[in-house]
Amino acid sequence: MASSQGSACKACREEYKVTDAQIARILASSMFNAANTASDEVYAERLALCAACPKLQDGVTCTACGCIIPVVAKLKDRGCPLPGGGMWQAVAG
Repeated sequence: MASSQGSACKACREEYKVTDAQIARILASSMFNAANTASDEVYAERLALCAACPKLQDGVTCTACGCIIPVVAKLKDRGCPLPGGGMWQAVAG
């Protein structure tokens, strides 16, 4: 059954939307310590690249992989999932 936005994706329904508070709570968890995360500058660059990408839905979800961009972009060992190398790469070290 499609939602009011025309998507058959259950996670795209309004009641399943990820909120800014939920994202903030995730980013505050111990997994997002300095050893695992990209610098604030790299994070901002990644978010800006994703904001310009047609695969970004509602400013949060990547339709290429289903990930929550404000969360995944903070992890230094993750790269953009788009074919051909993506829009940003993992940070070495």
